[in-house]
Amino acid sequence: MKLTFFGTGTSSGNPSLGCDCRVCSSDDPRDRRLRTSALLETERGTRVLIDCSPDFRYQMLRWISTLTVDSPFRSFLSKAKQSNCIPQLIDGVLVTHFHYDHVGGLDDLRPFCIAQPMPIYADAKTCDYIRDKYPYCFYESEYTFVPRFHTIKLFPLKSFRIRELSVLPLQVLHGQMPILGFRIGKMAYLTDLKTLPEENLSYLHGLDTLVIDALQRGGNHPTHENIQDALALVERLAPRRTYLIHMSHNAGCHSEAQAFLPPSVSFAYDELAVEIPE
Repeated sequence: MKLTFFGTGTSSGNPSLGCDCRVCSSDDPRDRRLRTSALLETERGTRVLIDCSPDFRYQMLRWISTLTVDSPFRSFLSKAKQSNCIPQLIDGVLVTHFHYDHVGGLDDLRPFCIAQPMPIYADAKTCDYIRDKYPYCFYESEYTFVPRFHTIKLFPLKSFRIRELSVLPLQVLHGQMPILGFRIGKMAYLTDLKTLPEENLSYLHGLDTLVIDALQRGGNHPTHENIQDALALVERLAPRRTYLIHMSHNAGCHSEAQAFLPPSVSFAYDELAVEIPE
């Protein structure tokens, strides 16, 4: 499997508007972070989007620009231009929760879900939120270029499949708000995490790759882990490697991160792609 980080920033992104701190004024592209989202791909061609940020349109355009001319994805896009309809190149969207920075780009999925509805996997509250905010995506329309969604309600610890992928939803706490993380094979994706219930620890052992929320360096936040919190959890779970995501400018500059992080832990950054054994 390959995981591409579409965005690794917090809800305001980096740089933060009106801020001229060292991180926000950095010319290192790794310090420029769009809102958090990722794309998971398998060798069989399955593609699953994890969250759909308000930056999705630009994130997708940016990702497509990195593909080779003869890539299957580009080939499908080229063939689809005449019909103005891109086939199901994304097999589903895993949504962790309904906050805007994680669902604000759903409407921009429209080129990918006209031929057939896009499966959107989320907990019950998030499914209800999406149906409320995007009602036009759930019924037939006289307009030809309207996105079509199909929500599938998820339940913690009840695994399901997207094509050949087995996905295990895990409930974590975003402050006091229950949201979902996901274990997929040897990878776990835990964004917007403040507390991991003890009963879920056993489902997160034996990981090759852990992707985890780490909002800032030091200080306490009511709804997010800081870097020190994330490192304490990493020590308990012992994954082979860890990537920190959902970082604000208070996490510090990327170029300085490794000086205080263990060798197996790194800041993720936008457009980073990592291979994960299946």
